Amino acid sequence: MTLTPKFYQDRVCLNVLAGSKDNAREIWQAAEGHVLVGVLSKNYDSVASAVADMRDYARLIDNALSVGLGAGDPNQSAMVSAISAEIQPQHVNQVFTGVATSRALLGQDQTVVNGLISPTGTPGMVKISTGPLSAKAADGIVPVETAIAMLKDMGGSSVKYFPMGGLKAIDEFKAVAKACAEQDFWLEPTGGIDLQNYEAILQIALNAGVSKIIPHIYSSIIDKATGHTRPADVSALLAMTKKRVG
Repeated sequence: MTLTPKFYQDRVCLNVLAGSKDNAREIWQAAEGHVLVGVLSKNYDSVASAVADMRDYARLIDNALSVGLGAGDPNQSAMVSAISAEIQPQHVNQVFTGVATSRALLGQDQTVVNGLISPTGTPGMVKISTGPLSAKAADGIVPVETAIAMLKDMGGSSVKYFPMGGLKAIDEFKAVAKACAEQDFWLEPTGGIDLQNYEAILQIALNAGVSKIIPHIYSSIIDKATGHTRPADVSALLAMTKKRVG
């Protein structure tokens, strides 16, 4: 079982959602394996049912599975950790305060575990109060460098920067990308990314020198009628990635 994602040119791996097992396989093939396929914990009523179903997904895509919260829902944090401990996926989505639990339960350091931090309106400052209780409290805002150091302390692999709103928080994103590059930490831009702004967002991270980038592209490439991610759009994203990365 492969625990590490397949990055294009060792630099970029897409992250998209699957609407079904067949859709997961189509996405994986369209991305030539350079993708993490998201399945949301929120869609299951128990850890056991999620584990059983996600194992089927993992078998179809060489374990390129990304266990998701569901729109960053902090109340899914414990469930994501419990599922991930059982199935050992390539990628785990976590709120900031859930990172250490996920890493400890995984029992290895190969699976990518991200930690959710959010824009604040001020470049260089990020919100880390994204957990079940802290999300309800006054905003916990710290320098992005401190947030990254704390994620490293907890065994995290990357920053999940959400919600970006596409290019709305671009100056803040540049500051996050710079800090990730300087601290050799991976970056996962998330929220409002589509086929129109993807290249610009990716290029900012590449220009900053971020070592590994995992862009999340969700609703903009999902067919509203079927709930499936369009494989043709995934192919288009891969083509853009190849053009930018070289």
